[in-house]
Amino acid sequence: MFTGIIEKVGRIKNIKKLSKGAELIIDAEGLLKDVNVGDSIAVNGICLTATSVSDKTFSADVMAETLRRTSLGRLKAGDSVNLERAMPANGRFGGHIVSGHIDGTGTVSDLKKEDNAVWVTVKADEKILRLIVEKGSIAIDGISLTVAYVDDKCFKVSIIPHTGEATTLLGKKVGDSVNLENDIIGKYVERLLAFDKDRENNDNKDKTKTDDFSKMLLENGFM
Repeated sequence: MFTGIIEKVGRIKNIKKLSKGAELIIDAEGLLKDVNVGDSIAVNGICLTATSVSDKTFSADVMAETLRRTSLGRLKAGDSVNLERAMPANGRFGGHIVSGHIDGTGTVSDLKKEDNAVWVTVKADEKILRLIVEKGSIAIDGISLTVAYVDDKCFKVSIIPHTGEATTLLGKKVGDSVNLENDIIGKYVERLLAFDKDRENNDNKDKTKTDDFSKMLLENGFM
């Protein structure tokens, strides 16, 4: 589990493309002192497993499904990435619950400065937008942010100077892709409500079948 508080901006040192997946080597000097093989590290919000660790770099395998669902496949050697180690049990919970499991990607459609902040507008699909609420949380490339505006086409966040300096977000240009993870609580609520609705519909179908059978028996003199 992660919190969306970025610890370091690293850099892609090398990407080895496979037939469908990929292998990454990421320069993360200063972040890896207590990282071991098998540990989880969020890379632009994507939970990856460290397969090798040195003083300055770590490697991670990326499966085809991850490349399909995220913007990782668009990265190249030299690109900057947001990094966060998994949250320790005795750590501060500074952001919100971030699983590192990306729901999809969005597109930066506008960046507008307002005094000391920058408004970032992101266009996204309806399946992502329906789980976003104003003043709720969203993870953009692994960064825990507060939603300041949302409609049926886009949402907006306002970036303070520290977040702009400590992450890659303000280095994005209009048209760039970003990884999005909805608030996990909202996803569970939606799933549970859908389950209850399906069960209610099935109960109504069973009742209709019973009523139709009783009507048939009555019409044919069996009742």
